[in-house]
Amino acid sequence: MAVTPASASLESLDLDPAFALHRGGKLEVRSTIPVRNADDLSLAYTPGVAKVCSAIAESPELARDYTWVSNVVAVVSDGTAVLGLGDIGPAAAMPVMEGKALLFKEFAGVDAVPLCIDCTDVDAIVETVARLAPSFGGINLEDISAPRCFEVEDRLRALLDIPVFHDDQHGTAIVVLAALKNAARLTGRPLSALRAVVAGAGASGVAVTRMLLNAGIGDIAVSDSKGMIYSGRSGLNPYKEALAADTNRAGFTGSTAAALEGADVFVGLSGSTVPEEAIASMAPDSIVFALSNPDPEVHPAVAARYARVVATGRSDFPNQINNVLAFPGVFRGALDVRATTITENMKVAAASALADVVGEALSEDYVIPSPFDPRVAPAVIAAVSEQARMDGVARL
Repeated sequence: MAVTPASASLESLDLDPAFALHRGGKLEVRSTIPVRNADDLSLAYTPGVAKVCSAIAESPELARDYTWVSNVVAVVSDGTAVLGLGDIGPAAAMPVMEGKALLFKEFAGVDAVPLCIDCTDVDAIVETVARLAPSFGGINLEDISAPRCFEVEDRLRALLDIPVFHDDQHGTAIVVLAALKNAARLTGRPLSALRAVVAGAGASGVAVTRMLLNAGIGDIAVSDSKGMIYSGRSGLNPYKEALAADTNRAGFTGSTAAALEGADVFVGLSGSTVPEEAIASMAPDSIVFALSNPDPEVHPAVAARYARVVATGRSDFPNQINNVLAFPGVFRGALDVRATTITENMKVAAASALADVVGEALSEDYVIPSPFDPRVAPAVIAAVSEQARMDGVARL
C-alpha cells in the first residue's frame, strides 16, 4: 500500500515499507572512542584537545591524521535533478543523499555526510561548498541539474585540493565503460570498431560520451530532446557545442532512431523512448544499454530480440549499470592515498578493474558484476590508489 497525500497521518504512511524504513532517517553519528570517566573526557575534550588544535594550527595537514577528515565525504545536492523526480528541492532530496551516505559506508567503509543546500546559483553553491571543505576529505556532488553541474564541479576542482566528483557524471561513465569493454570482448570487437549512439546530453550523457571517447570508441553521436547534436546546430549551450566538435563524425542531423540504423551500441540516458524498429535496425551483435529509471528507453525483453547484450539501470534485469559499483571504491581509493583530485586515468583504472572482476565468467547476461560481489570494492580501491600514485596526485 502506498499512501502519500500530505494529509496522511504518519501511521498511514508507515504502512508503506518504504516510509517505515525511512522513519527517523537512515543515518546516525557514533563515537569512535569511549568516554568512561574524567580522564577520558579530559583527553577527548578539554584540556587534552587543545594540544591537538595547537598542533594543527601550526601544521594544518595534521588534521588528516588527528580528525575524521581523511575518511569523510560530503554528499552535496541542491535538489534540482533528483532521480527521475526533477527539481524537488533540498528537503525532498535528503532521503536520496542519506541513501548515498549509507552506500558509501556499507560498500567501502567511507563515512559520508548528506548536505542538502538551499541555493541553486552556481556562485552560491561553489562558495558554500568551498567554505565547508575543510571539514571533509572529499566532495561528492549529487543530483545538480545540467549544465550548471559542469561548472560547479570544474570550479570546485580548481579551488580545492581534495577529490571533487560528480557521481551522476563520472560514476555512471565508469560503470558504462566497464560494461561496454566486456560486451565488446564478448562480441569479439575492440572499442575502436564500434559506432555508438548516446541518447541524452545531460550530466551522465556528456560524461559517458567523454569517457568513451577517451577510451577509443570508434565513433559516437549524441542526441538531446531536439535531435542529434552536430556542429553548426543552433541553440547549443557551450558544453553541447564542445561535444558537437568532438563527436558525430558521421554527421547525423535527424532523430536518435535514424542514427541507430547500423549502429553497434545504444546508450540511453534520456528518459525518452526508442521504438522497437530502431533497435531492430542496429548492426548484428548490437549492444543496448537502456539506462533510464524506472522506465528504460526500450523494454529489455524487446531489446533482447535483436541485441546480443542488453543492460539497464534496474535491479530486476541482468546487467544492472549501478553507480554503487564505482563511487564507494573510487573515493575509498582516493582517500586512502590522500589524493588531491580524481584524474581521468583514475576513472579509467576503476572501469578496467570493474570489468576485470567478471573475468572468464563473461556472458550475455553477465558483462558487469553485482554490487554485492565482494570483489568489486577491493578491486576498484586498489586500482584507483595505484593510479593516483602513478599520476602524482597521492600524498601517501
